[in-house]
Amino acid sequence: MPQYEYNGYDKAGARVSGSITAESLSAAQQLLKKQGLLLKSVKEEQLNQQAALFSTDKIGIADIEFLTAELSLLLDSGLKIDKGIELLKSANKKPSLARLLNKISTELRSGKQLSQVLAGFPDYFDALYVNLVSIGEKTGQLSDVFRQLASDLAFRRDLQKKISQALTYPMVILLVCIASVVFIFNYVVPNMATMFERQQDLPFYTTMLLSTSAWLQQYQLILLVVLVLLGVLVVQGRKRPAFQRRWQWLAIRIPVVSSAVLQVERIRFNGGLAMMLQAGVAVDQALDLANGNIKQAELRAEMQIAIGKIKRGEQLSSALRQTRLFPDFFASLLSVGEESGELARIFQEIAQRCQRQFTDWVTRFTSLLEPLLILVMGGIVGGVVVIMMLSITSATDVGL
Repeated sequence: MPQYEYNGYDKAGARVSGSITAESLSAAQQLLKKQGLLLKSVKEEQLNQQAALFSTDKIGIADIEFLTAELSLLLDSGLKIDKGIELLKSANKKPSLARLLNKISTELRSGKQLSQVLAGFPDYFDALYVNLVSIGEKTGQLSDVFRQLASDLAFRRDLQKKISQALTYPMVILLVCIASVVFIFNYVVPNMATMFERQQDLPFYTTMLLSTSAWLQQYQLILLVVLVLLGVLVVQGRKRPAFQRRWQWLAIRIPVVSSAVLQVERIRFNGGLAMMLQAGVAVDQALDLANGNIKQAELRAEMQIAIGKIKRGEQLSSALRQTRLFPDFFASLLSVGEESGELARIFQEIAQRCQRQFTDWVTRFTSLLEPLLILVMGGIVGGVVVIMMLSITSATDVGL
């Protein structure tokens, strides 16, 4: 059903605005009047596809983290979940998030549980999120579940922010270097080429420089189009299962990338498992749900084999030690947890250790990337300049 934006006043005379789902404009007006609103305007939302493609009004991890944290506070205050959603919807100024809250509110009013409603929005709420909300509904600990989820989302948001900030400067350097090379080969080298028109037996580096400049001037537009098309294909291909399988197979085998992949999957598995055990879920059920949170197919298959052994009676630490997610140190910690009966605490400790290790890895990687990129880009630009100077010197010697 279409969405309708409205503006008006409530019974107290306060200005209100938002969006509502209805079959038609008249149906939307009737629904709003039943709520006691004095309408100023009601119109159907017009979604421009081109604008939506470049729009910043998109729901990101920061929005979901804010929503989760606010729901935890509202539930702690004694407010019911449907009233909390309504309050957040009326107070939120971001149109995309307000529309999402409106859809959730509409589904809740139809009698569905919150976990069932959230499962209908997999782009925003993953399986772990939905499963934990379902557990919170059954145990009456929904506020605690939202608090734990908000903490996990806050860590992921901060990590994304650190990565983007660390990569900004190297990307600026890369763009400046590319612009410099394009300028040199399009303007500087062609003007310099007149010096060598009457010369015979040019040095190989001069010939290479002139040939590269001529090739770039002739094919640079085609090269740009090819690069753009490759970028579009990669972005579209990321959504295809076949592409994802190939990328996962490759990522787990690249030396530098594989360590980061393992750390991320450890965070997902152990963090989700700790939250579920703290919520009172049985170990075998929690292992199955946490395994679904692993994105890497190979690692998920390894964990599934280990979970099967645990269900057949094998010791938890012994079975998990056989997977790449649990090296000897972490498996030893699990042995202690089994003896003390503090498995939830041990899994939480492993998740926190992995979070710190991954943050350190990102810091080291980006710290090394910046000087390495400067060195490579400086070498390219400097090499072109040196070849130009040698070519000019050669031409001057011949002229003398």
